[in-house]
Amino acid sequence: MPESNGDGNGSGKGKGNDPKKPDPNKKTPPPNMKMPSRGVATWMVFLALSLLLVVVFAKGFDSPKQITINEFETYVEDGAIEKLVVKQDHILGVLKPSERHPITEPRRFEVLYIKQAMDREWLQNIRAKLPDAEVKVEAPSYWVEFLIAMLPWLFIFLFIYLFVFRQIRSAGGGGGILGNFGRSRHRVTSKEHVNVSFADVAGIQEAKEEVQELIEFLKNPKRFQRLGGRIPRGVLLVGPPGCGKTLMAKAIAGEADVPFFSISGSDFVEMFVGVGASRVRDLFKQAKDNSPCIIFLDEIDAVGRRRGGNFGGGGHDEREQTLNAILVEMDGFDTSDQVIVIAATNRVDVLDPALIRPGRFDREVSVSLPDVQGRYEILKVHARKVRLGPNVDMRRLARATPMFSGAELAAIINESAIIATMGNKDYIEMVDLEEARDKVRWGRAHRSRQVDEHDKKVTAYHEAGHAIVQVMLKDADPLHKVSILSRGPYGGATFSLPERDRMVYTKEYLTAMIQVAFGGRIAEDMFFGEISSGAAMDIKQVTAIARQMVKEYGMNESLGFVYYGDEEGDMGLGRQTYSSQTANQIDQEIKKLIDKLYEQTVKLMEDNRKILEAIAEALLKYETLTGDDVHALVRGETLERPTISDILDSEQSKPGSAIGKAKPADSESDAGLDLGGGSLPAPG
Repeated sequence: MPESNGDGNGSGKGKGNDPKKPDPNKKTPPPNMKMPSRGVATWMVFLALSLLLVVVFAKGFDSPKQITINEFETYVEDGAIEKLVVKQDHILGVLKPSERHPITEPRRFEVLYIKQAMDREWLQNIRAKLPDAEVKVEAPSYWVEFLIAMLPWLFIFLFIYLFVFRQIRSAGGGGGILGNFGRSRHRVTSKEHVNVSFADVAGIQEAKEEVQELIEFLKNPKRFQRLGGRIPRGVLLVGPPGCGKTLMAKAIAGEADVPFFSISGSDFVEMFVGVGASRVRDLFKQAKDNSPCIIFLDEIDAVGRRRGGNFGGGGHDEREQTLNAILVEMDGFDTSDQVIVIAATNRVDVLDPALIRPGRFDREVSVSLPDVQGRYEILKVHARKVRLGPNVDMRRLARATPMFSGAELAAIINESAIIATMGNKDYIEMVDLEEARDKVRWGRAHRSRQVDEHDKKVTAYHEAGHAIVQVMLKDADPLHKVSILSRGPYGGATFSLPERDRMVYTKEYLTAMIQVAFGGRIAEDMFFGEISSGAAMDIKQVTAIARQMVKEYGMNESLGFVYYGDEEGDMGLGRQTYSSQTANQIDQEIKKLIDKLYEQTVKLMEDNRKILEAIAEALLKYETLTGDDVHALVRGETLERPTISDILDSEQSKPGSAIGKAKPADSESDAGLDLGGGSLPAPG
């Protein structure tokens, strides 16, 4: 329950049910003084009692020295006893200093099992021999001994009752020892506690507009009810990870002046049966008591999966009970409840149909990957927190990051700030942003890795093969950069700079992607007469593209306009909906398409063998080439610029220079990574 901002019940005139006026003589703490809570005070009292008992028991358990009856009689004869307490079966005494018996610790002693302890004549004899000693006789008291023996057990039971059972009972809300498990674990957020607004949400304009309608409905419901409209029951935010679903929920909390209950789907499920359903009921009960309000269920696929599809074989599923409770609560709203449920998931395909039907989740808002303009807006939002240099081009960076999510774009800005800081720069430069982009998507560049000269040469010709094909094919994306620096798990990379975001893939573009992937393997075979494992990713992606062209896109003349992909609802079982003869024909057509394009690529590279060799030699010299460098080599020009080694040598020769400062390194980057060192954007 959210805390109220005004006076509580009975704390002012006309408020609460207590008719008594507040006592003016009652002292109240200053507003800045924070009084200890009831639980803290209880524990403070418990600690004080514990310390007191420790002191008492420590004094009581100061064990005396046990002596024999003969030693005791010797002390009596010598008059070395200062105090004596005679009990039923033992004697306690305190020694006093004497010449024959100097004081030794401990002074207290005990004589056990004295049969004549209660003999009157024996006691009179002792008193006669110890005229200066204090001799006391204690009659036996069975009740006192019994209480002393039971005191530790009483203390233990009292502790368990006061500080275990009562705490559990109060935390469980009267539900017994396990009552707390049924309480909802939601977090209540208000506008004052959130620093996120719609100004911080960019790249998903349509989703923002739909959510803004909900906020307007909560603020002014009569405006919509005037024409007979009703409040939407639920809104489902669907999209890939990192696209801003949770960020939008935080923005709703920042924009709406209503309570915002947020909880994750995994918080409903526990090891105890029925806990999830109980938490659902508790959550919706509190939401109705605080309407109008918003409930945000993050990762709802944790409990909202399709019923009856579990392959575990169990007859009773806790998740199904939780889902049933959500279905009942969402369908049981009154029109005047004004409770909106917003859920987020990236697996809408596994949700139960009863959950996403109209009447429960009336709207399904797509929060997809941003386009060029959306990425530009997202980068501007995150760039407000950092210092940018004059050469930073955010539009170019937005073009260079297709298929990047909002979370990845935020990571790019943060990583670039870290890179610039480590380079002792005053602001972030474009090269830092490009290096950060490559680091986020493909990992850190391994500049210090020692590579065998033969392997380095093979990598250079491999990447040069990709680069020459990409430059020569007009349907391929423009070449941006090619490098033989190892990055992440890749030995080298060829990067492209797409001119636009592609919503549709043409046959010409897909065949160009396949031919670019062939370039690395063909170059190795042409110049070394050998093939290596460096083309493993190339082969994988070529096969995937060709299979999609034949099976899903209908780009094969023999098979025609027929879909041979996996059917919807197949659940990944791989069931074929076509005959084995058709499957054999599909394999043949895929192989035929790949072989045909491979022969065309070999001819293209044979015709440009000298240019390919020039690009490879330049890569061995400079390690990284820009698209302009490659185009210059294609035109027959030579590159005349210092290498990284030359720059470092010149810096070291300057007086007062230090090795290792802000090394000017090119960052090889961009949207499409070659298949010899990475992966192109996968179609479909």
